[in-house]
Amino acid sequence: MSIRKYLNKNKIGAIVLIIIIVIAFGFGGFGGGFLSNNQNNIAKINKTNITKKDLINYINQNGISQKAIEENLEDNIIEELLSGLISSTLLNLEIKDFNILYSENSLSKNIRSNKNFIDKEGNFQRIKYEKFLLENNLSAPFFEKRLKDRQLQKKLFDFIGSGTVSPEFLVSKLFEDENKKLQIEYFDLDNVYKAKKDISDKEFLTFIEKNKKQLEIEYIDFRYSIINPKNLLGLNEFNQEFFDKIDEIENNVLNNIAYETIISKFDLNSNLVKNYRYLDDTDNIEKKIYEGRNNKFDIFENKDDFILYEIISLQKKNPDINDEQIKNEILELITQKNKFEYNRELIKKINDENFSKIDFLNLGKSKIQSLTLNSIKDNNKFEINSIKMLYSLPENSFALINDENNKIYLAKVGNYENFKIDYSSEEYRSFISKENTKIRNNILKSYDYFLNDKYKVDINQLAINNVKNMFQ
Repeated sequence: MSIRKYLNKNKIGAIVLIIIIVIAFGFGGFGGGFLSNNQNNIAKINKTNITKKDLINYINQNGISQKAIEENLEDNIIEELLSGLISSTLLNLEIKDFNILYSENSLSKNIRSNKNFIDKEGNFQRIKYEKFLLENNLSAPFFEKRLKDRQLQKKLFDFIGSGTVSPEFLVSKLFEDENKKLQIEYFDLDNVYKAKKDISDKEFLTFIEKNKKQLEIEYIDFRYSIINPKNLLGLNEFNQEFFDKIDEIENNVLNNIAYETIISKFDLNSNLVKNYRYLDDTDNIEKKIYEGRNNKFDIFENKDDFILYEIISLQKKNPDINDEQIKNEILELITQKNKFEYNRELIKKINDENFSKIDFLNLGKSKIQSLTLNSIKDNNKFEINSIKMLYSLPENSFALINDENNKIYLAKVGNYENFKIDYSSEEYRSFISKENTKIRNNILKSYDYFLNDKYKVDINQLAINNVKNMFQ
């Protein structure tokens, strides 16, 4: 299992909590550690020790392979896994402190009512349960313990956030904020950016001089051979003999047998290419060889062919401004740079309140358009995050926004249109739950601060290093 997939997949009880993220290394951090040189205890929560064995068991129980750990050591994967174990341990301490219980009878009912384990008549089928365990390589005790732990954690969070009922005025405000209509004016900034044709020769040459190193182009000389059943065996079909010979060629490459020797041995044709540079708008063998140029001698699969290649030379050169394609690419870089600088200056003026309605009219002129946004979710014209930003601004504000194609616009926020709320509608009732969740999350954030005071987490860096050494 990929370690990244595991980390994304295993969220405790599928409940998003800041607690889980910050507890492990937010309290004690890596700085303190233990006063003793005990390298068996890897962490400590108040008086509760977490040992290296606990961490290894945690890794094994979650089915993370040694290879996955080894490949992610440099990305602090041991620290991330320890963070998960500390978070889980801390939650168990809280469950015990609040005396939260989950009986075996409740656990049994939970399993027997799981839709994956019941038939069409709604009856629990033991064979389905056992098949599920086998397919997921789980033992019944482990699965039931994990299920019980998740239910206990859910009960803890329900306990902390219980009784949250949002006042009607907050629900109404949230409903109105997200559903009211908004009038805006906008225009495409492409109408005011400097066009490529307006870039002077002086600006062009100055840009090249200032960015000489970054604009160097890599050229390669290489040779390659296209290998398929037709030119290797004289056949039109793939067979075992063909793949045996491909394996032999691959072994020759790995053993650094010379390119010429392989070509001669297997009677292959060879193509020579000189002064090749990367072309973004192509999709051919030469481009793929260029992309793999760091491997100077290799073989790769390309559709129904295998490509054997060798890089002869690689050199960087100043851009040839007489080449129309290269010149056009540089002009595009200058254009993008000018757009970025223009946008930056425009945003600064807006933030400094040095941009007025008259400036907006003078800049947009006849290109200004009007639009009514029907709600904060109305992304028919602009990208959704831009819509959310517009709804967060007061009337007569200005902002740079974009559409799904990343085209940039300057927009002016107009009037918000009030509307009458239908308190009996299904949509309004959904906002009651939404506001309750919002309040509940605020309570859980407060609970996070409470835990900061209640628990002290110390990390033993020496023990962490010892665990890392086990996987190296």
